[in-house]
Amino acid sequence: MLSLRIDGELLDRLKKRAARRGMSVQDYVVRTLVRDDFDERFSAAVDETEKFYGADLGHGDPADRVT
Repeated sequence: MLSLRIDGELLDRLKKRAARRGMSVQDYVVRTLVRDDFDERFSAAVDETEKFYGADLGHGDPADRVT
């Protein structure tokens, strides 16, 4: 269970965003939290992969690459 205390202005914005997606405020907030958590876990996995291989895996400047 998660309990949040938010002000009226934020609740109004959340209601509008949730309504546009045909969702309840609760579902909208949970979906947002899950998405953010996935993004953080994905970034951490990419970082760990780069550390493991000890190389830039193509995220740098293309001009720096040797062909």
